[in-house]
Amino acid sequence: MKKFTLALAIFLSSFFFSLGLSAAAGAPCGNYLSSDGSTKGECEEAYINPKDKASLQRGAQIYMNYCLGCHSLKYARYKRVSEDLEIPLDMFQANLIFGDQKMGDLIQIGMDSKEAKQWFGNTPPDLTLEAGLRGADWIYTYLTSFYIDDSRPLGVNNKVYENVGMPHVLIDMQGIQRSVCKQIPLIASNGGLKQDPLSGELLTGEKCGFLEVDNNSGELNPEEFAQAMLDLTNFLAYMTDPMKVERESIGTYTLLYLFVFTMLSYLLYREFKKDLH
Repeated sequence: MKKFTLALAIFLSSFFFSLGLSAAAGAPCGNYLSSDGSTKGECEEAYINPKDKASLQRGAQIYMNYCLGCHSLKYARYKRVSEDLEIPLDMFQANLIFGDQKMGDLIQIGMDSKEAKQWFGNTPPDLTLEAGLRGADWIYTYLTSFYIDDSRPLGVNNKVYENVGMPHVLIDMQGIQRSVCKQIPLIASNGGLKQDPLSGELLTGEKCGFLEVDNNSGELNPEEFAQAMLDLTNFLAYMTDPMKVERESIGTYTLLYLFVFTMLSYLLYREFKKDLH
């Protein structure tokens, strides 16, 4: 009985671990400051969903129109992406493939790597496996953290990846985002908010590094842009692990089969044991 209990415990642990298994938490987010100023360097959480086909389709549209000029997806093929995202092949060919590439081709770019290094200081990386390397939270926070910086060659910088060589190709969508200073409540040693001992008013101090978009400077409002970047992040997470939904489904059925097999094996063991006595 003890052996069976141990086997059952191991099985249940494996089962629940598999259900909770997710991508790497991602790299720390540099100088990114939370909206309330309480944390620095922590990524925003990206709630991605590999089963949300509409989100993946929107993400693919953004990627093909804004990112593919510099960043390839050389381990994936157009046809596979079209089929996985349930986009008709003719529609994908007409709207998301630019140039003379075929549906069966790998998703490559025409930019010369030497010229790209000269222009940007480094060759833009292939992004097929980027979500597995950085994590979805890192990618989402990075995409939303560009800001105007006149000291940089391309006029922009990024809170997550300081002094990045990448231009802000999504600036028309997002608008003009700046790094600003704000007055925020001071935190006391006990974790509460500091107050003036006489008036009881909250004490504040200036803190810099907050991101703020100029009103009506972009095609999308902040909520719409955040959703668009979430869709793009969802698409990149899919590119890293296109079999995730199918793999997790097979894994669940496999574990359920092993559970039933273990139960039947134990019952058979009990019947054999009766004959031994």
